[in-house]
Amino acid sequence: MTDLIEKLIAEIGPGHMGSTAYDTAWAARLGEIDWDISSRALYWLAENQLPDGSWGAPAPMYYHDRVICTLAAMIALTHRGRRSHDKVQIEKGKLALERIVESATLGLQSDPNGATVGFEMIAPTLAAEAERLGIIKNQGERILGRMSVQRAQKLSYLEGRMINRRVTMAFSAEMAGTDRQHMLDVPNLQEANGSVGLSPSATAYFATYVRKGDEPSLHYLRQTAKPDGGQPNVFPFDIFEVAWSLWNLSFIPGMKTNEKLERHLEFLSNAWEPKRGVAFSTAYSVKDSDDSVITYNALLRYGIEKDLASILAYEEEEYFRCFDLEVNPSISANIHILDALLHAGLTVRNSSVKKIIAFLRNARGKDPFWVDKWHISAYYPTAHAVIACAGHANDLVEEAVQWILRSQNANGSWGSYIPTAEETAYALQALSVWDEKVARIPKAALRKGARWLKENLDEPYPPLWIGKCLYTPQLVVRSAALSALALTQ
Repeated sequence: MTDLIEKLIAEIGPGHMGSTAYDTAWAARLGEIDWDISSRALYWLAENQLPDGSWGAPAPMYYHDRVICTLAAMIALTHRGRRSHDKVQIEKGKLALERIVESATLGLQSDPNGATVGFEMIAPTLAAEAERLGIIKNQGERILGRMSVQRAQKLSYLEGRMINRRVTMAFSAEMAGTDRQHMLDVPNLQEANGSVGLSPSATAYFATYVRKGDEPSLHYLRQTAKPDGGQPNVFPFDIFEVAWSLWNLSFIPGMKTNEKLERHLEFLSNAWEPKRGVAFSTAYSVKDSDDSVITYNALLRYGIEKDLASILAYEEEEYFRCFDLEVNPSISANIHILDALLHAGLTVRNSSVKKIIAFLRNARGKDPFWVDKWHISAYYPTAHAVIACAGHANDLVEEAVQWILRSQNANGSWGSYIPTAEETAYALQALSVWDEKVARIPKAALRKGARWLKENLDEPYPPLWIGKCLYTPQLVVRSAALSALALTQ
């Protein structure tokens, strides 16, 4: 266990994430602009078409992810696919996409956490392009057709405002399509590393349709390309990876700092801006409460205190926001802020603490668990709520603890869709903290969970995190798994 933890600490840094079909499809469009990036991306798409003809996360099946990935991949192959093999895949993909579109109304409603990032703006843009290319039939009154009206309405609210690197919409800049590029503040859109929003898909769109052949964009995309030719959902995400990993490791009993760990703590400490916090990356211009509060929590657990004012700056009338101008609040961000406030010494009588508890109680409704917009598993926010509330607001999470115990699979694992090491780790973390601080948890549940997790520790982690498509921050997940194993030893 010590060796595994040391290896993780040595590896965390710029961000480890596998390729995603959505971002790879945008890179595949580059064609004559950069044939090397495009051809490698096309090869990845050819090798990663799913058995039913679609693209996206193989498992679990999340409808928003499958719709947007398949649309993007089909458009890329139609534009750039030249081999006979490409044509066969295109025909297979058309059939899959038509099946997806036919059931889209019910399918999109079946995803409990809602849309992927920017879906309601990006999907209609892609659907309209797919219609023009003859990939799908006229959408009209189908859900993707109706969404084009919603996109137009939302874009009308932004008239007079420009999308630049200081707003989160830059991350989904491709939503501008070819009809709304006047809304892009082109001279101020790119980050210093040449990217648009640290998003390979938004950057590939920029280099293809906005500033064709832009060399800083292409340089960024060459750096983000994976050995297999694919592109990740976002890169870099250094603060996110380091902060979340260190937060997970901080629960390990007797966890001691060493030179490598201290370098990560120094990195987070230097990235912190008083009264502003941090972004998910040192290369990103937009700060947010979730990355700020996890960084705050991680540093505090290792004895480094930052100003709480940076967290309180995100307070709204009924909850804490994650980003400025967000449509709906993040439940997990509010849970993490609650954890920070209580860990910083505030009590349940504090007005901000009471506000979050009331928000969480209302957001849960009649369910014993929570769901969130950043992660498709209920175990992620629910386990973190148990960790935050244990010993402080037990009544808020007692039902959640029992739900975690009841929902354990016979083999010891946990999973909302399929058994996963990630969700099993979250459940074990929560139960271990509850066992230590509040009430005894049956040892058999912990032992069975730990045994299954140990046996599946090195299996590929399914993508459960919500970006523009589903993705996996690999070392963050591994840090949670190692933390859970250490807690249950």
